[in-house]
Order: sequence, then structure tokens, then C-alpha cells
Amino acid sequence: MKVRVTVMLKEGVLDPQGKAIGHALHTLGFPGVNDVRVGKIIDLDVDGTDRAAIQKQAEDMARDLLANLVIEDFRVEVLG
Repeated sequence: MKVRVTVMLKEGVLDPQGKAIGHALHTLGFPGVNDVRVGKIIDLDVDGTDRAAIQKQAEDMARDLLANLVIEDFRVEVLG
């Protein structure tokens, strides 16, 4: 089953990569961009058919390894 884990910096945590991208967009003539936040997407292919069990397993993976819970939030989607 396909699972997508999206990891983003928490609100209030400085995002220097996002700031650099926002500055570059303004320099390139895109003045309407007010804020840029950069994150990561991790796609997993997991054995099994029990959506609830796979959701829990992926959340455990995110808590244990994929996200730094001090500065990042995560979202898990079981895609099917």
C-alpha cells in the first residue's frame, strides 16, 4: 500500500531555505509571494491491506525517524 508522509517545519520555526526561495522569487519578478515554507515528502510502499494498521505504522515511523518532533510536524496519508 502506498503511504505519503509530509514533514514541515512548525509555525514559528525559522525557515532559511524558504526565506531564500521567497527572496529569489521576488528578484525574478514574482512580488505576490508573501511566505515560503519548505518541507519534505516521503513516499513509502508498505506491505499489508489494513489501512488503520498501516496508518499507525507510518505515524510511528514518522515519530521515530522521519520527523524531528522538536521543530517539525508531520501528516500521514494512506493513498491505497
